[in-house]
Amino acid sequence: MSASLKPELSLVESYIFMIRNNQIMIDRDLAYLYGVETKVLNQAVKRNLARFPEQFRFQLTQSENEQLVTNCDRFANLKHSTALPYAFTEQGVAMLSAVLRSETAVQTSIHIIDAFVKQRQFLAHNADIFQRLDQVEKRQLASELKTDERFEQLFSALEDKSIKPKQGIFYDGQVFDAYNFVCDLVRSAKQRIILIDNYVDEIVLILLSKRKKQVSAQILTKAISKQLKLDTEKFNQQYHVIDVQTFQLAHDRFLIIDDDIYHIGASLKDLGKKWFAFSRMDMSAITMLAKVEV
Repeated sequence: MSASLKPELSLVESYIFMIRNNQIMIDRDLAYLYGVETKVLNQAVKRNLARFPEQFRFQLTQSENEQLVTNCDRFANLKHSTALPYAFTEQGVAMLSAVLRSETAVQTSIHIIDAFVKQRQFLAHNADIFQRLDQVEKRQLASELKTDERFEQLFSALEDKSIKPKQGIFYDGQVFDAYNFVCDLVRSAKQRIILIDNYVDEIVLILLSKRKKQVSAQILTKAISKQLKLDTEKFNQQYHVIDVQTFQLAHDRFLIIDDDIYHIGASLKDLGKKWFAFSRMDMSAITMLAKVEV
């Protein structure tokens, strides 16, 4: 592929893999997109190794390489190769635009990062983080990739996964996306989680088990069935306790994460089964908590 051609976003997305819980791209795929030989790309990196710590670039293990070959036909020739490929994270791709030293490299890096961003689940439409990354990544990469201080600003934005989306819609069949979204919210809590939901089962308990140890959890629901009571008792014997109480005043579902309130259009146990919307409300969680009496 000519270096002057802008790669299709769908093509770039197909080159992204999950390895070691990171979204990565393999060196030969990146070389193809940048319009250089794999050897040239890796030589440029070796001349600037201080800029590529392991969280930016790492070499695959033999096991990881075998898995890559098994899952992707275009890597078949790696099966018997003695040289294991290198993987680049988002930050590594951003740094490549500096060491390859060309305007084309900068633009290609921006396009590749667009693909990384699209696949990250918390970048829902209208989310704060999308706006922040869109502004920071593209501005820094396009015109200001010349100082370590500005690189640090870019990478801080890329790694900041605490920013929560304000609103969005999950459609029929997006079961994992919806589940992953709620898991991210639960993991982000620092002090407390309060769920107001009239339809609760063991799935909800499992979701709340993903919270940090110091985070308290409470479920307010219209009625506590014998099954839910039993499930909760068994859960609390093994995991950090979830307090389940009856609460008769709510029709809608609300999820309170520290000082943020989310209005969620479906019970957590049914996430992704039908269309539903979520939105972070402007009101303070303190205001709602003052009205909750159990």
